[in-house]
Amino acid sequence: MNVTLKIVSFFGLGLTVVPSILVFLQYLSMEDHKLYMIFGMILWFATSPFWMKEQKL
Repeated sequence: MNVTLKIVSFFGLGLTVVPSILVFLQYLSMEDHKLYMIFGMILWFATSPFWMKEQKL
């Protein structure tokens, strides 16, 4: 479960970084960029808190 959450959250993080580079290189339109960024943001914020919790000693 923890590994799956990490994979999904890093995929969401990638969806917030890669579209910006593609827009800069003019491979992606600004409308598609916004759509990918929103989807990536939702994935990242929905999955990362579950595996980034502090470990209790």
